[in-house]
Amino acid sequence: MLNNWVNQMENTKAAVTPFAQNNPKMLSAFQALNAAQGANGALDAKTRELIALAVAVTTRCDSCIAAHANAARKAGVTEAELSDALGTAIALNAGAAYVYSLRAMEAHAQFGE
Repeated sequence: MLNNWVNQMENTKAAVTPFAQNNPKMLSAFQALNAAQGANGALDAKTRELIALAVAVTTRCDSCIAAHANAARKAGVTEAELSDALGTAIALNAGAAYVYSLRAMEAHAQFGE
């Protein structure tokens, strides 16, 4: 097992207290942002959670993975659907690494001029 994702989510929730006490307006704004997500109803819950998990993978956010894996399970996301969405994340990350490699090559060349 790579991680205990249930514990990950519980630990993240527990760690919120000091932040909430010191920055309540930011926490409130973050919670409002999450509540507003999907409010127009154009995407169903399964689709939103598949997107959220793919983004969580590309941004390397373990707490996001835990929260959205839980929400995806509740929304009825299947293992096959999740695998397809994560395949897209993998392909996109590889594409981003390729494009940023070109940028690094260009930067290297410009410093030689």
